[in-house]
Amino acid sequence: MALKTIKTNDVHIINLEKIVTGPQSILFKYEDLLAYDCDGFTIERHLPRAVVFPKDSQEVSKLVQYCAQNDLPFLARGAGTGLSGGAIPLNGEVIISLVRMKRLLEIDLENRLAVVEPGFVNLKLTNSISDKGYYYAPDPSSQYACTIGGNVAENAGGAHCLKYGVTTNHILGLEVVLPNGEIIEIGKNGIPDFPGYDLLGILTGSEGTLAIVTKITVRLLKNPEGKKTVLAYFDRVEDGSRAVSDIISTGIVPAALEMMDKTAIEGVESAAFPVGHPRDIEAVLLIEVDGILAGIDDQIDLILGVCKSRNVREVKVAKDEEERGRWWANRKTGFGAMGAISPDYLVQDGVIPRSKLPEVLRRINQISEESGLRIANIFHAGDGNLHPLVLFDSRKPGETEGAIKAGSQCLKVCAEFGGSITGEHGVGIEKKEEMRFIFNDDEIKAQTDIREVFNPNNLLNAGKLFPTPGRCVEVKKEMKNPVKSTYY
Repeated sequence: MALKTIKTNDVHIINLEKIVTGPQSILFKYEDLLAYDCDGFTIERHLPRAVVFPKDSQEVSKLVQYCAQNDLPFLARGAGTGLSGGAIPLNGEVIISLVRMKRLLEIDLENRLAVVEPGFVNLKLTNSISDKGYYYAPDPSSQYACTIGGNVAENAGGAHCLKYGVTTNHILGLEVVLPNGEIIEIGKNGIPDFPGYDLLGILTGSEGTLAIVTKITVRLLKNPEGKKTVLAYFDRVEDGSRAVSDIISTGIVPAALEMMDKTAIEGVESAAFPVGHPRDIEAVLLIEVDGILAGIDDQIDLILGVCKSRNVREVKVAKDEEERGRWWANRKTGFGAMGAISPDYLVQDGVIPRSKLPEVLRRINQISEESGLRIANIFHAGDGNLHPLVLFDSRKPGETEGAIKAGSQCLKVCAEFGGSITGEHGVGIEKKEEMRFIFNDDEIKAQTDIREVFNPNNLLNAGKLFPTPGRCVEVKKEMKNPVKSTYY
């Protein structure tokens, strides 16, 4: 509904509505804003001041200029599938939603690249080019809904990042709007390695705190000649964990090497895509190899041999594409499947050296026992990217706080074993205090100094990524005139 039919006394909303074109281009009523009070991290909720829907980079630039000139906090939002609270409006921000900017602008198969707007859904890119023999490699589990702009902000990974890397390895160029409204291009003509600083590397994974991405040039890959997938069941999670390192030690780099533990298996077998995993095993491995057709069978034989040497109960190769697809659907819906066995869950995202898997999984099991909360493990075992899912019931007093504490303890264990507090979900607000587990004050200040260059007034997505100022590191300028939003 256009503003001309609704009375409002907020002069900023009136002025913002003049910038964006098209019907229903701004939301500001309480009942409409409720849908934007959180992202995939639902434990904390705050209302935005308004939500605006620009149609192109010029409108984004004008919105940002207006916010900057009037000291209005603002942030960008895509599909809202982020899992660390990066799109939650902590300070009553104006949300600049990029969902209308969803065009596939260019496909250049000769140079193996595509140009998309930030609201373009991840999986739609592969679907758009698969008949031509190409695909886009980054494949987060939410790829059917998440946007490529959001993937850039979080440097998203996915099941196949073991072999093909995360989002930053597939970004060739960006058009961004800086916090003052200026539009700049980085990595023009699909050539990212221009002289000077690696701005693509700085912006990818900056969680929307440095600029707003309005156009993305991505790398496309040719479909592999061959692909085979293996499913292996282990009675002991330690045997499955040892098999992961053994497979990599053979010299094979699988396209994907995934693991689920007993609690996770209970969830996926109780949800939408059961495949008949035994309920009494402790671990299942899903292993995929791809590449030149010649030699794939040899790799499969090596993998089968490794699994058998680690006391596998059963190991099998997908007999056709239909079976392979069912196995992957079972795995990719793993997070959501936890809803079949628990009212609520909190997903974490730590990284460890894969050789430390057995020890770290034992520590996570201890945290589960001490907290009295079940923890399911679904993760990218090949590159040590863990996803402990803490199961809880928010209706029971103290369980939400207990889940948050248990999740933080899991991340601390990852840090103690030489790992990281995030591999692909980002820091956002969820893990910003845990940044102390891996960075000291000087290291954090070096990073906030970079933010100071791009975002000197700290109006863009303030309060994210870094620990609370004053508790760990002094930040030169706090956000101007924050608008405190409703917390409930």
